[in-house]
Amino acid sequence: MQEENQEHFKRELGLLDGTMLVVGSMIGSGIFIVSADIARQVGSAGWLTLIWLISGLITIIAAVSYGELSAMFPKAGGQYVYLKEAYNKLIAFLYGWSFFAVIQTGTIAAVGVAFSKFAAYLYEPLSDENILYEIGSFKLNAAQLVSIFTIILLTYINSRGVKNGKILQTVLTIIKILSLLGLIVFGLTLAAKASVWDANWADAWNTRVFDKESGSWMPIGGTGLITGISAAMVGSLFSSDAWNGVTFIAGEIKNPQRNVGLSLFLGTFIVTIIYVLTNIMYLAVIPLEEIATAKSDRVAVVASQYIFGNIGTLIIAIMIMISTFACNNGLIMAGARVYYTMAKDGLFFKKAAVLNESSVPAWALWAQCFWASALCLTGKYGDLLDFVIIIVLIFYILTIYGIFILRRKMPNTERPYKAFGYPFLPMLYIITAAAICVSLLITKFSTCGWGVLIMLTGIPVYYFTKPKE
Repeated sequence: MQEENQEHFKRELGLLDGTMLVVGSMIGSGIFIVSADIARQVGSAGWLTLIWLISGLITIIAAVSYGELSAMFPKAGGQYVYLKEAYNKLIAFLYGWSFFAVIQTGTIAAVGVAFSKFAAYLYEPLSDENILYEIGSFKLNAAQLVSIFTIILLTYINSRGVKNGKILQTVLTIIKILSLLGLIVFGLTLAAKASVWDANWADAWNTRVFDKESGSWMPIGGTGLITGISAAMVGSLFSSDAWNGVTFIAGEIKNPQRNVGLSLFLGTFIVTIIYVLTNIMYLAVIPLEEIATAKSDRVAVVASQYIFGNIGTLIIAIMIMISTFACNNGLIMAGARVYYTMAKDGLFFKKAAVLNESSVPAWALWAQCFWASALCLTGKYGDLLDFVIIIVLIFYILTIYGIFILRRKMPNTERPYKAFGYPFLPMLYIITAAAICVSLLITKFSTCGWGVLIMLTGIPVYYFTKPKE
């Protein structure tokens, strides 16, 4: 039955569209703001660059590992389907439950909040300091309304058909790549100063942490360094996440056995190069102290002031608004396909399994919109990141370990593409990601712990709601 319904999806996306979805979903607001927090946690140019590089490399390893799974199961649902085939319906449901409750919707909310952060830069009344309504401890601010408005608008565009979302995604992502490359080139040619670069790299591996209270640096090492690195990696990993969105819409990609895996590799590779170059540009233009203390963490704004003068802040604000808008378009488009596939398995609201006259799961899109909008009202950008990243990593570990399971379980299934560097690179990813998870649970239990708890509440929900066999 599922295969029949699968054919109702229109295969309208090519390799360029798939790659642009990966790039567009990955590059949101993180690269423009996260470097400030990383600089505060580790306090050196070498570690700042290395953390972005490590995050990029482990993301590429994960993406090329997923290529094997996407070629084996080239249909809508992506990671949910892989987990179901490798493990069972409970693990797949926990992923889908977490995906709807926190992962996708929390990411959409965080990116929406980031969009409003920069919209306020153009028009001050849109900021989160403009409180519109207050009751008890709850405060409704203008930025939250801006975030919710963009989520509703993009959901509406995507409910009118995959073609609309595809065109918007590809155009905005190309603008985003070109503008980031422009920022890098102008930064390195117009504003780079040998004195700034030399000062930033003079003590490249000396780790220290910035204490906001006293406004001064304090040396760190040992456990403090491990804590600092894991805290710093939350932002860079989050900025490198959402690359797997293309696997969710495999049912709408032409020649998915080839194009999904290729889109994953090309997309993550392009983004890693851009991220590392952007940070090298920051270090050539801005003293490390200013990176760490950038107002509202807007490092890119500081960089563009050095490069373009006062007009630079407007350029960067518009650039980031385009970037976050395109990012959320990709997230909204891809997410609904997971709920559609779950509903087909009887593990989500039945209405999510219905495609509208434009061949898209509109009900699933609007359910996602509603919950993401609610999350916009609950938390700050940083808390939303901690919530999301721990669960994302846990399921990436399980999915990549699923490759080992499926090699034993389905040895004869056709594998048009095999995981690059198997078994070493997938295992390296599992070990690295597991170490980061443990470190996060120790250092950020108050937020990451809640994320894990939300995931585990899915277990009773599964047994209460699962259809009787």
